[in-house]
Amino acid sequence: MTKKAIIAMSGGVDSSVAAFLMRQAGYTCIGATMRLHGDEDASCGSARDVADARSVATSLGMEFRVFDFSDAFRREVVDRFVCAYEQGRTPNPCIDCNRHLKFDRLYRAAQDLGLDCVVTGHYARIERTASGRYLLKKGATAEKDQSYVLYSLTQDQLAHTRFPLGGMRKEDVRALAEAQGFLNAKKRDSQDICFVPDGDYAAFIRRYTGKDYPPGDFVDVDGNVIGQHKGLICYTIGQRRGLGVAAGKPIYVKQLQAEENRVVLADNEQLYDSTVLAERFNWIAYDAPHQPVRVKARARYHHPEQPATATVLPDGRVEITFDTPQRALTCGQAVVLYDGDTVVGGGTICQVK
Repeated sequence: MTKKAIIAMSGGVDSSVAAFLMRQAGYTCIGATMRLHGDEDASCGSARDVADARSVATSLGMEFRVFDFSDAFRREVVDRFVCAYEQGRTPNPCIDCNRHLKFDRLYRAAQDLGLDCVVTGHYARIERTASGRYLLKKGATAEKDQSYVLYSLTQDQLAHTRFPLGGMRKEDVRALAEAQGFLNAKKRDSQDICFVPDGDYAAFIRRYTGKDYPPGDFVDVDGNVIGQHKGLICYTIGQRRGLGVAAGKPIYVKQLQAEENRVVLADNEQLYDSTVLAERFNWIAYDAPHQPVRVKARARYHHPEQPATATVLPDGRVEITFDTPQRALTCGQAVVLYDGDTVVGGGTICQVK
C-alpha cells in the first residue's frame, strides 16, 4: 500500500526539496502551509510564503492545503514569547512553534486526513533501535544541525515524522532545487524571529500588548544603583550594547529581576555560572534516569556542547551542572543534552545558580 505524507511547506527551499524527496521515495504527498499571520514583512507564514509553497507543490503534482493556525500561533507562540520577556526570560519561539504547531496541530491534521507521517525540512535524523525506541540525532553537517530545536518530540511524534534532509548538505539541497526549477532555489534562509523581522523585540512587545514597561534601576551585583534602564523587556543576559551606563569598563547584563524591575550589571568574569535547572524536560534516548548521567549539554542554539552531569530532581526538573562555568546562561532558553550525535533530551532553563 502506498504511504501518504503531509509535507510542512514553509515556502523555503528546504521544505520544497523535502517534498521532492518524499515524492521520489514513492509517497503520496499533500503539501501543507501553516498560515500563522498576515504580516507581509514576516519571514515565514506570510502570504508570499504560501504562494511559493503552492508553486512548488503544483510543480510536483501534489495536492496543496493551507491550514489557518493563526489563533494557535498567537496563543501558543507569540503570547508565550511576550510573557517570557515580561518575566525577565529570553525565549526561543521557534521551539514553541515546533512543539505546538508543526508536531502537534499539523500532526493531528495529518491523522484526521489518514496520513502516515509529517515531513519537514529540518536538518536532523531519526533512527529506530532494535528495541523499538526512536532516537533523534543530529543532522549530518554540524553547521546546519537543527536537533536543538526539536528536543520536545515524543516517541509517538518521532515514529510519525520524517526528515529527508538529515543526511544532506545545504549546498546539495540548493543544487537539487535548482535542478528541479524551483522558484525558491536561491531564496534566503530565515534568520530572524518570523513575527519580529526587524529584530526590535521591545518595540514589538509594546505594540502587541499596548502596554508601557516602566524604567527602573540598573544595579551592580552588590545592589548599588548605577543607572536607569528603559524597561525590563529591552534586555537579555550577556547584553553589552545600548545600556547607557558609563562604568569606565565593559559591563554586561547578568540578571533580570522582574519583581523588582531591576537589571543587574556585572563584569564579564561575573557572567559565568555552573548549574542550571530545567523544567518541562523531555527525555528521548531513554526514560528519566534514576541516577546522575554524564552528557554534553548545549545551553543556546549556537553554543558548543560542554561536558556536564544531569540529575533528575524529585519534582521532575533536571539539574545540569557543567564541568566548567559557562557564560551567560539564560532562563527561557533551552538546554539540550547529547550523547555523541544522539539527543538525550532537553528542557527550558528556569533557574541559573
